[in-house]
Amino acid sequence: MPQAVTHILVALIVASFIYAKVKDKNKFPLKYVLIAGIAGILPDLDVALYGILYWFGYSLETIHRTFLHSIWIPLLFLVLALVISRKARIRVDDKLLRWKYILLMIFLGVSLHLVLDATLCGQIMPFAPFSNYQIGFDLVSYLPSPLNSIVIPSLDAALLILWLIYLEKKHKISRFI
Repeated sequence: MPQAVTHILVALIVASFIYAKVKDKNKFPLKYVLIAGIAGILPDLDVALYGILYWFGYSLETIHRTFLHSIWIPLLFLVLALVISRKARIRVDDKLLRWKYILLMIFLGVSLHLVLDATLCGQIMPFAPFSNYQIGFDLVSYLPSPLNSIVIPSLDAALLILWLIYLEKKHKISRFI
């Protein structure tokens, strides 16, 4: 399974591409990119839920990659984004953020999480709890045995290094160190 860093960074990177295309940065501040990154890890809250349900006899397999890894979660955020007024806003620090964009960034982060899990390692149940149907390509399992155990940590490291280089080039983060 992709690690937390991969889920967060892929959502951050994709949201950064969206941010780069926006002409008026005041209407789409960087905080939306952060929201997408945090949303990239939300489906794995089922692991925390397992920590509680373990004491009631549930196994990790019955909890993880089921309901929170279904299409219903991102669809909920997409539908909310489509029905909410464009004028609905919330103040975060010094910025007014639009709820529509917040919900779309959550949709993006959660959707990317599902795609990563279904593509790289194992399977997800996209229609849980209504169906036990599973989908997944499990591409990592096709690698030779010594490589398949290091590819996910290596992906984490490569994405983190690329993200830090991007931040330095684009936003001069070394000024804050």
